[in-house]
Amino acid sequence: MKSLFFGIVLIIVVGFGGLVYRNAVEHPSRPITCPLDAKTCPDGTSVSRTGNSCMFAACPPPNVSLPDIAIAYAVPDGFVATAVLPDAASVVAYEAMNVSTSSASIIVRRYAILASSTALMTIQQTAIGAPSGAPVPATAFSSVILETHRFTVVAIERFEGVVDTAYYLARSTDVLRFDAIDRDVMNWTNPNLAVSALPANAALQKMLSTLEGG
Repeated sequence: MKSLFFGIVLIIVVGFGGLVYRNAVEHPSRPITCPLDAKTCPDGTSVSRTGNSCMFAACPPPNVSLPDIAIAYAVPDGFVATAVLPDAASVVAYEAMNVSTSSASIIVRRYAILASSTALMTIQQTAIGAPSGAPVPATAFSSVILETHRFTVVAIERFEGVVDTAYYLARSTDVLRFDAIDRDVMNWTNPNLAVSALPANAALQKMLSTLEGG
């Protein structure tokens, strides 16, 4: 009886092995061939498809292009695009994911320079403080150079845990405004607060360091 049982098992094993061998011979594993199309990155370089899923390789920084306002940049790590504000000047907005110390946002706006105005006047007219709703004082203005661009930096708001700093980039026909908004800042009343080290502000400076165009 045992001999019959082992005989049946042996036949099954040999038969299964034969099927596996035949399948391997008739259908050998072949390398995956991806489509030959390419994706053009914001900096003009091209990347092809790669890997088992044939996904396009990541673009080198800058990896985001906004052709309507002729700029490109690299989105900071941990930030994702979100719904823009309803005001007409808003172009794009980003929100930080998994920021433990505060809630961080970046907002990009564009203001056209009117024929009777200048870039500086446009900045002064749009640098409205919150919650006062009045133009911020001249003492709130400073400037910084990030890579090849000079930005006018304006302290827009520091109230109830919210720290909003705007980086203005003046161009020939318009002004771009990049806001770094940090919320739930515990020591927002501290006059020695290192604003540039807050998550949104630090991320925005990193983003603007990759800025192309303008």
